[in-house]
Amino acid sequence: MEVWAGETRLRLGGLVQERVLATLLLEPGRLVPVSRLVEAAWEEEPPATASHQVRKAVADLRRRIPGGSQVVLTDGPGYRVTVLEDQLDLTEFTAQVRQARAAAEQADPARAAEALRTALELWRGPVLSDVAGPVIAAAAAALDERRLAAAEQLFELCLSLGQAAELVADLRDLTARYPLRENLRRQLMLALYRSSRQAEALEEYGRVRDLLVEELGIDPSQQLTHVYEGILRESPELAAPVPLPSPAPAAPVPAQAPCTLPYDLADFSGRDREQRELLDCAQRSVTCAPGIVAVDGMGGCGKTALAVRVAHRLADAYPDGQLYINLRGYTPGEQPVTSAAALATLLRALGIPGDQIPDDLEGRTAAWRAALMGRRLLLLLDNAVDAAEVRLLMPPSPGCLVLVTSRSRLLDLDGAHWTSLDVMSSDDSVLLVSKTLGAERVAAEPEASAELARLCGHLPLALRIATARLRNRPRWTVGYLVDRLCDETRRLDELSLGERSVAATLRLSYQTMTAESRVAFRLLALHPGSDIDVHSAATLLGTDTRDAEDILEHMLDVHLLQQPDVGLYAFHDLVRSFALSLRGQATEQEDHAAVGRLLDYYLTATEQACDVLFPGRRRRTTGLPATGAELPDLGDAHRALTWFTREHTALSGAVALARTLGHDRHAVWLTRDVVFYLNARGHISEFRDLSRSAVDVARRLGDLVLLAVSLSNLGVACWKLGRFEEGVEVAREALEVATELGDRDTEAHSESTLGLLNSVLGRFDQALPHLVRAVDLGRELGNARSESESLTILSTLYEQWGRYPEAVQAARRAVELDRRLGNRENEIVSVTDLALALLGLKEYTDAQQCLERARRISDQTHDPGNVGVLLALSADVQHRLGDTADAARLADHALELVRSSVVPIRQVKTENILGRLCTRQGDPAGALQLHTSALKTASSIGYRIEEAHALAGLARACEALGDHATARQHAGAAAGLFDTMGVPEIGRSR
Repeated sequence: MEVWAGETRLRLGGLVQERVLATLLLEPGRLVPVSRLVEAAWEEEPPATASHQVRKAVADLRRRIPGGSQVVLTDGPGYRVTVLEDQLDLTEFTAQVRQARAAAEQADPARAAEALRTALELWRGPVLSDVAGPVIAAAAAALDERRLAAAEQLFELCLSLGQAAELVADLRDLTARYPLRENLRRQLMLALYRSSRQAEALEEYGRVRDLLVEELGIDPSQQLTHVYEGILRESPELAAPVPLPSPAPAAPVPAQAPCTLPYDLADFSGRDREQRELLDCAQRSVTCAPGIVAVDGMGGCGKTALAVRVAHRLADAYPDGQLYINLRGYTPGEQPVTSAAALATLLRALGIPGDQIPDDLEGRTAAWRAALMGRRLLLLLDNAVDAAEVRLLMPPSPGCLVLVTSRSRLLDLDGAHWTSLDVMSSDDSVLLVSKTLGAERVAAEPEASAELARLCGHLPLALRIATARLRNRPRWTVGYLVDRLCDETRRLDELSLGERSVAATLRLSYQTMTAESRVAFRLLALHPGSDIDVHSAATLLGTDTRDAEDILEHMLDVHLLQQPDVGLYAFHDLVRSFALSLRGQATEQEDHAAVGRLLDYYLTATEQACDVLFPGRRRRTTGLPATGAELPDLGDAHRALTWFTREHTALSGAVALARTLGHDRHAVWLTRDVVFYLNARGHISEFRDLSRSAVDVARRLGDLVLLAVSLSNLGVACWKLGRFEEGVEVAREALEVATELGDRDTEAHSESTLGLLNSVLGRFDQALPHLVRAVDLGRELGNARSESESLTILSTLYEQWGRYPEAVQAARRAVELDRRLGNRENEIVSVTDLALALLGLKEYTDAQQCLERARRISDQTHDPGNVGVLLALSADVQHRLGDTADAARLADHALELVRSSVVPIRQVKTENILGRLCTRQGDPAGALQLHTSALKTASSIGYRIEEAHALAGLARACEALGDHATARQHAGAAAGLFDTMGVPEIGRSR
């Protein structure tokens, strides 16, 4: 219960005053006898003076509440409270529910739903939980029932309005808290079913049926069973209602501004002066370009909590979004977040898909600044350590505001308004104890509470952990905990020295945990990612997911873990530091075993995810044990890709952890799985770095099997990054090692890579035998994926060579294999190659049909470089067939995609295709620009065939612009390259 007068929260005195006022407010405008107030104020036998104490409490309330004598009125044998409808959230809730009922009766479900939504937004948690005795608790239960009824009515209205998928998260939350409430479960089943999630809807029925039988010994209601049976037979009556056409088109609703701020603490205490200072600085910074307001102070002093509160108070002034990122500048044992990684996180928060985010720092910086042009946005950079990184992340628009927190003042951050945050004052510390522990316990032991604040060094983190322990130990007194803190004299004497005070408080919390929880706390800190899910936690702890979740939730309750998202858990920097400090020689064996379990888990999970995402990929014998731990659901491509994306950072960290701790075989085999994902998602630089590290580990081990696999992967990364000569050397060594071992799968892959690299270098005669050998090996091994990929490369070689019939034959065989495998990624490439070959034969209609098929199966999860080439070629064909409008649209999209890609070979090819299109469209200036860009990149990486086509394109553009001399020069250079590669005349003119 909270009472506010304007912007000031009122202190009501003791627990008796709070319970008396709560009881009166539960029945506004009605007489409540003193006897009823006595019953509410005391849980057990009331004292003889109870009636007198109630009257004193009423008198005290009237003094504390402005105009209190007009609020709490004496009425015969009792009292009544008079408040306006908008002065009490309970009456406002009732009024909104009444309005919803009236709107529903008037057949206006949208207005009814809005009223219910407004009513439910008034709830912030369990009602009156801080003052509840038996009487108030009973009333609170009734209110909670009203809230649930309103929620059910809202869900029913939303379902009637055709909503479904957007209801699932809220319905899941409520069914988890009220698992026996069948109507909520029915609504959840309907929402899932109407979201095309029939299997999950049926699972919900099975779950509640088992629960009802186990808990109550009954079967589900007839209504719930009817929905279940309707889902099984896909009954039309369960389909979402078709909305009535509106009389006029509605104005477009702008996309919701992104907000990734952490939640504002409900029990935030004190810091009034600092808040005013920061808000004043922020308001003065409105005219700056942009404003920087920064907070520095020791670890654990509450910098983040203060900055988040200020950010929420300023949010309305920045309508284009409020973004938060933890730069991890002071995370022990971890490197700070790099500028490139920070920019990627922020760009994703703005809604930019990951595959459209540039791979290099310069590209991401440009994308970030372009995305923020003209926006009014608030950015909170938490835990910064480097002024240069802060400057790099600065928005370009003058209407933006940047909030920064750091343990040290960044003196070279020009233009920043700094506020230094000290420990809390004595009064604010006691207030924080009161809010987190409960006013009643503090009022009972005021001196001990003040001493607790002093011994915790008035540090918010220490105070919160101490009061959490007291809440979880209701039989402990504050004085008892104070005595325990005094026993830590040697460490507590150093409270003023900084982080060691936090360590002392954390150690006390740690010592109160069970032996199992202590081990779990230490082991969880070994996790290599920033976020921990239940499955990886269970693996580290050597337990099942249910027990792991119980442990995680317990640590979340005592604030030893945080929860960045549902199902994910994270350490605060200082808490992780303390947990890692618990490691030592005595724990070494147990820690090593936990890391081994985690690596087994990640290896098994990535193998399973790769099987789903990359059909036909050949499994390799690793010699390592499969995990016995429970795996997440990776049964389809969407789930597997979502898991890989979420675990991306943790998987890269796991590879590094394996190398550091000597799990070398895990490091190499896990790298093999991870780079498949990195390659498909366009993270090519990381693909190369991990592959190089794997090669180093394999060499150190002297394991030729691992070396062959790692070299084979590194060769592909070199090709994608345009490092062709290096790639040839790597692939040649991989081939030699594979041949020596008799590893024919790696031999086939290495032959294919050598053919690919030699073809882009213009060595067509050398490339051909490698590719023919690769295709033959793939076919002999029954490895359809390998055969298909080699055929695709062979088709490209023939097309570049002007041997179009042979290119068509190879591409058609590749397409056939890809469709049989369900290998969509390579099918996009092979169909595009088939269209290129058909284009060479001037079979435009057939080429168009191929490209339409490829566009249908491509989406944002596929490599943007491959899709860019597909769209560019589609634009070319559409223009040849007379559809100029569609050609322009496809061309624009193609260029956008490849310029966000980090694969230079795809960018060059796309620019040349579009340059030739510009020439045919009568835009030689546009063609000149595109071919110039293509020539610069192609010549720098040695991509000879596209270098030649870029020169030929420049010759045509210059000729059209009247620059005949330059045109002849470019034409001669192109002819020289074509001659060197042995490209006939038919292959030179596209």
